[in-house]
Amino acid sequence: MKIVACNSNRPLAEAVAATLKLPLTRASIRRFADMEVFVEIHENVRGEDVFVVQPTSYPANDTLMELLVTLDALRRSSARRITAVMPYFGYARQDRKDRSRVPISAKVVASMLETAGADRLLALDLHAAQIQGFFDIPVDHLFSAPVMIEYFKSLNVSRMTVVSPDAGGVERARAFAKRLNAPLAIIDKRREEANVAEVMNVVGEVAAGMLAGGRFDRYRRHAGEGRRSVARKRRGQRFGLRYPRGAVRSGGGADRSIRAEGSSFLRIRYRWPVRRCGRAGSNRCRSGICWRKPSGRYTKRLR
Repeated sequence: MKIVACNSNRPLAEAVAATLKLPLTRASIRRFADMEVFVEIHENVRGEDVFVVQPTSYPANDTLMELLVTLDALRRSSARRITAVMPYFGYARQDRKDRSRVPISAKVVASMLETAGADRLLALDLHAAQIQGFFDIPVDHLFSAPVMIEYFKSLNVSRMTVVSPDAGGVERARAFAKRLNAPLAIIDKRREEANVAEVMNVVGEVAAGMLAGGRFDRYRRHAGEGRRSVARKRRGQRFGLRYPRGAVRSGGGADRSIRAEGSSFLRIRYRWPVRRCGRAGSNRCRSGICWRKPSGRYTKRLR
């Protein structure tokens, strides 16, 4: 078995290799002057079972192209089976035609992965489970809920409420509430345009509330989370623990959703690197709350 790491989240690939007690396959991924991606595998992978670790996070187009070219390089190197390990599946939100003359980009990405040479896909917490139907190859859809529920139970919070951020996350939040033996609340919101949401009401009890397990596969959605938190606080929330399913953190969403709402904890899964703050660029958290840890998850108690 071989493990190949692309550039999107090399620390994660190193952690996986260390757990399996295997070295990473020697490979180089670089760019020409015009930013074309070039991949070269420096080891013999003929007849091997190869796993390529590459979440297609920011910059989505670059990381996706790296993955596609790497898959093609391995296929042409006669690898026996190639598995694309994608902790984050880019373009996942574009999974349906919700208006006229728009693409279903998730299907386009699925077709490109198959054409490039992927024999299997290993994904974590897809935006919608139906995305598996876009593939004609086997898809292993893994969930982080068991690990996170165990963590929530270890907090020994006496009064806890699982809150779904919108109607679409009710099913997932209900599963969390059942396993945590906690009540369920739902945020009633209206979305006028992308990344702009208005909270209308909170349905349910949120005293000592915890926001967990909603449709949080992208932290950019939390640009409206500050408003949802204000609504919960008006209903009496005294403690907040955030469980986003990822951390894109675009458009100032992190700053509004954490500092404005005064959450007590933030828990983010290790799907792509969370870089230190204070650096320029849209993938840098400017709120001063995130940093990279090799353990696989991020936790920080906020002041």
